[in-house]
Amino acid sequence: MNEPVVRDAPGRVNLIGEHTDYNDGFVLPIATPQRTTVTLTPRDDRRALVQSASMPEGERDAEFVVGEERRAGRWFDYVQGVTQAMRQRGWQLRGFHAFIETGVPLGSGLSSSASLEIAIVRALDAAFQLGIDPIEAAHIGHRAETDFVGAPVGIMDQMAASLATIDAALFLDTRSLAFERVPIPGTAELLVVDSGIVHSHAGGEYRVRRAECEEAARRLGVRALRDVAADDPRIDRLPDPLNRRTRHVVTENARVLLVRDAFLRRDAPAAGAAMNASHASMRDDFNVSTPEIDTLVRIAQSSADVFGARLTGGGFGGAIVALVRKGRARAEGDAVVRAYAAEVERRASVLIA
Repeated sequence: MNEPVVRDAPGRVNLIGEHTDYNDGFVLPIATPQRTTVTLTPRDDRRALVQSASMPEGERDAEFVVGEERRAGRWFDYVQGVTQAMRQRGWQLRGFHAFIETGVPLGSGLSSSASLEIAIVRALDAAFQLGIDPIEAAHIGHRAETDFVGAPVGIMDQMAASLATIDAALFLDTRSLAFERVPIPGTAELLVVDSGIVHSHAGGEYRVRRAECEEAARRLGVRALRDVAADDPRIDRLPDPLNRRTRHVVTENARVLLVRDAFLRRDAPAAGAAMNASHASMRDDFNVSTPEIDTLVRIAQSSADVFGARLTGGGFGGAIVALVRKGRARAEGDAVVRAYAAEVERRASVLIA
């Protein structure tokens, strides 16, 4: 008898290390308390019936045939992408019924897509007793998003959804996939505020930024921008904007290492200063911020109880993350939301405090 299984996976907040993962660099995400849950029952045929509780009425139900996946331009492409990637990597599947619920807000920079992908992989793994390890799960989710959905992302989101916890940051080398868990200083806690601007990685400027990084690496004769030294004089000789894109990636990698070391030393002010510098780099060199995001960051940074704040996620909307004095995140979040409403005709919301 085909019994249902229930599996879940978290979203993620990237504390620092933005647009470094597809450049073979370093990242420092942490899992969110919000998770995506999949209740999955195997079938004896190849039909996949999927439902999402977070979709509007009339768009919640979808169906496809395992082994005949076709991109539809809808939310269930992430599910189809997973089944296709699993088959391509040699895992045997049948059909199933899956009911999906998520607390990870869509388009807020907390990687709802990777959360869904890893939750689906875990549910299929349990239902069909496959024995998939966490790094293989991340590879499956990454292939689903890049090859099937068509979003040119790095592997950070899937690795975070598969391996990160809510009580420690995940320091990850995206080239080797070596990782370690690094506790946040006991004097600090996290605040995440959604700007109210939904973003997407499936096309547009995100794709342009990745192409610019690849072109800069080609001109510099390196495998990836991770291999460029911070003092390489050739960076400034690259044409604009390739010089600025390269400078962001090189300095952002250094900032990830700085924050990792600051966390290990329990030095929240040093980590916060690096987060502030990261936002300036994303705004000025990588050009992925927005006026609304800059306003949120400025408001947060103006508080004496905030060590540092920055845009989190790929940019062009989404959320900010702040490192806040222990016990002050909720109050600071409420204050930021009020001040933002007074300046911007959008409504922000506290996602994590």
